[in-house]
Amino acid sequence: MPLSFSEVRREFRGVEGKVFLDAACVSLAPRRATEAIGEFLRRAEECPEKSATLNHIAMDAMRAATRRELAGLISAGEDEIALVESTTQGLTIAAEALPLTRGDRVLVPDLEFLQVALPWLQKQKSVGIEVDPVPNRGGEVRIEDIAERIGARTRVLAISSVQWSNGYRVDLGALGALCRERRVWLVVDAIQQLGAMPIDVAATPMDFLACGGHKWLNAPFGCGFLYVKREVQAALRRPLAGYLSLETPAGGWGKYFETPTISPLREFKAVEEAKAFEVGGTGNYPGAAGLGASVGMIREVGPRRIWEYIVGLTDRLIEGLDRIGVEVVTPRARENRSGIVTFSVGTAEENVAIAERLAEAGVLVSVRYTSGVGGVRVSCHFFNNEADLGRLIEVVEKDRKCRG
Repeated sequence: MPLSFSEVRREFRGVEGKVFLDAACVSLAPRRATEAIGEFLRRAEECPEKSATLNHIAMDAMRAATRRELAGLISAGEDEIALVESTTQGLTIAAEALPLTRGDRVLVPDLEFLQVALPWLQKQKSVGIEVDPVPNRGGEVRIEDIAERIGARTRVLAISSVQWSNGYRVDLGALGALCRERRVWLVVDAIQQLGAMPIDVAATPMDFLACGGHKWLNAPFGCGFLYVKREVQAALRRPLAGYLSLETPAGGWGKYFETPTISPLREFKAVEEAKAFEVGGTGNYPGAAGLGASVGMIREVGPRRIWEYIVGLTDRLIEGLDRIGVEVVTPRARENRSGIVTFSVGTAEENVAIAERLAEAGVLVSVRYTSGVGGVRVSCHFFNNEADLGRLIEVVEKDRKCRG
C-alpha cells in the first residue's frame, strides 16, 4: 500500500508547530532524506569496507542509485541523467553545450526567474547571440505568442514549466511539438513542477530539463539533475571531462589504479551519455543520497496521486481567498495550474506586510514578483493539509477586518 498523506506529513518534522507553505522557496526534507545522509556520513566516518577504495566504490553506488530514481521519476533512461549541483548549473551546462553562433536567437519569456535568462544574456556578449523576450499576457505565457516570435534564426526556447512568481504552468506537450516542428532546441527549467506534478519526457519530448532538489523534490542539499535527451547528445559540445566521466576501465577504477603500467598521458574516451556533463570527480555525494531518498518517497506515493492531492488543496485555497474577497493572481484554468497559488491584498508593500504578519502567526509564505506579476506566493505540497490553508485564510481575513 502506498503511503497515505497523513503518513507523508509525519515524515516532515518541519510542519510541527507551524504552517509551512513555502516549498517553492526552499522545501522541508523528510526524515528518510536526512537518515540517508546520516547513513552516508556514517560510512564516511567509519569506512565499513575492507579498504578506502571499496568504500569509495560503495559511495559511488549510492550516488548511482539516485540517478536511477531520477530516471524513473521522469520516464527517462539512466544514460540521460546527469547529477548536478542545482537548476542554475544545469541551465548553464545546457547553454554551454548547445552549438550556437553569432546571430542565433534565443526566446525567453519575461516572467522567468533570472537564471533562466542569465546564461543566454552572457552568451549574448561573449558569442553574439540575441535574446528575444516573449511578453506575458496577464501572467500567462501563451503558445501562440511563442510561435509568433520564432524566426529564421531562432535556435532555442528557454522556459520554466511553471512560472515562479504566479504558478502559471505551460503546456509542455504543445511546446515540444512546436519546437520539433520549427527545429528549435527546448530547454526547460522544471524546478517549480517536479515533485508536485509529474513530467514524462517519453510522452512530452524536450531536449534539456534542469531541476534542483531543494524545492518540490524536498532535498535542500545542493544536488539536482539535468536531463539530456539521448538523441541530441552527439550534437552537443562536451565539457572538459573529469575522470569519472570517462568510460570505466575493465575491472573498474580500483583495479585500474593498481596497474603499474597506467599513464595519465594517453588517449581517454568520455562516456556517451549525460554523465559526461557532470563534474566528473568527487561530487555532492551526501546531497545525492538525500535527493535519492526524497525522490524515492515521491515515487512510492505516486506522482499522479500527489498532483491530484495538491490540486485539491489549491482548489480549497482559491475558494477561501474568493470567500474573503482577496485577489487571486494565479490564472485559474485547471490545465495551467500548479502547486503555487499567488494572491494580492494590494500594493507590493501591503503584500510584504501581510506576509510578515502571517510569519508572526506561524504561517510561512513568500512574496515574489517578475515583470509586474506576483504577490503573496503560497506553495501547497503533499505534506500540507486543509487545516494549513484554513489557518492562512483565518489570519488574512482577520488582518483585513482589523484594517478594514
